Amino acid sequence: MTDYQHLAIEHRAVADLPDADRIQWIRAERWINHPNAELALACMTDLLTYPQRNRMPCLLIHGRTGMGKTMILKKFHRDHPKIADPRVGVTQTPVVLMQLPPEPTEVPFYEELLGAMGLPLVGEVSRTRARRMAREALKIIGARILVIDEIHALLVGGDRQQRIFLNVIRLLANDLEMPLVCAGTPEARRALLTDNGLADRFESVELPRWTNGLEFRRLLASFAAILPLRNPSDLDHEKIRLAILKLSDGVTVRIVRLLEWLAIDAIQRGTECIEVTSFDALPKRAPLLSMERRRPEFAS
Repeated sequence: MTDYQHLAIEHRAVADLPDADRIQWIRAERWINHPNAELALACMTDLLTYPQRNRMPCLLIHGRTGMGKTMILKKFHRDHPKIADPRVGVTQTPVVLMQLPPEPTEVPFYEELLGAMGLPLVGEVSRTRARRMAREALKIIGARILVIDEIHALLVGGDRQQRIFLNVIRLLANDLEMPLVCAGTPEARRALLTDNGLADRFESVELPRWTNGLEFRRLLASFAAILPLRNPSDLDHEKIRLAILKLSDGVTVRIVRLLEWLAIDAIQRGTECIEVTSFDALPKRAPLLSMERRRPEFAS
C-alpha cells in the first residue's frame, strides 16, 4: 500500500482498490462539507434546541435547483435519528423530513406528512380528520422540528391556493409550537414574503452559485482529499478552477458530476490525477452537467 499523502487518512485505503471498485466508490452519493452547508446545519441545530414559545422561529434554505438543498436536509435528518425509549415503548423522532406534494392542497400535504412518519393514510379522509391525525402523530412521536423540502411546489396553485397553503403552514407552526425548516428555490422565498406573518418568522440562508473565491477553493480541496486517485490532483490550479466554474455555471450538482467524470477518466486513462489536460478528453457537450455547456478553451 502506498502512503497517498494527498488523500485524507480515512480514504487512502480506497485508492488501493481495483479500478472498477474505485469507480463505483466515486459514483456513490456522499456528503461534502462546505461553509454554506455548515451555516444551514448550524441554524437548524439551533432551532432543534429552541424552547417552546407562542411564535417559534423558522428557517428557509433557498437557492436555485442543484445547489444541494436536499443533501443538506438529508444530512441534518441523518444526524438526528429516531431514539427508542424502552420505558414507554415509544420511538421518539426529533426531526421529521417530508417533501411538499406536487398538488399543494391540505389533504395531500397531511398525507405526505403522515407518510414521512410511517403512518400512511388509508382510504379517503376529510381535511379536518387528516389535519387532526397529522398533528396528533407529531406530538406522539415527540417531533421537535418539521423539515419541508421542495416548498416552491406551492407556486403551482393560483394566488388564492397559495394563500390558503401558507396559512396552513402558519397554523401548523402555531398549533404545535414547533420550528419549521423549508427549502426551495428563490421563487419560494418571494412567495413566503407575501405573507407578513410568515415573513416576520422566517430567517433565510441562501445557497448562491459558486464563484472563484476562497470558499470554492476549499470545496475543491475537499474533493482532492477524497477522490481515490493515486496521484495528487492540482484542483487549485487557476485554469482548472475557471474551467470547472465555466462548465458548471457554479451549480453544486454539476460541479460534483464534472469532478466524478474527470476522476473516472483519470483512472481509465491511467493518469491517476486531474490536471489541466484532463479537460481535453471532455466531450464537446456534457449532457450530465448541462445540455448547453460547451468545453472551455484554455489560454496558452
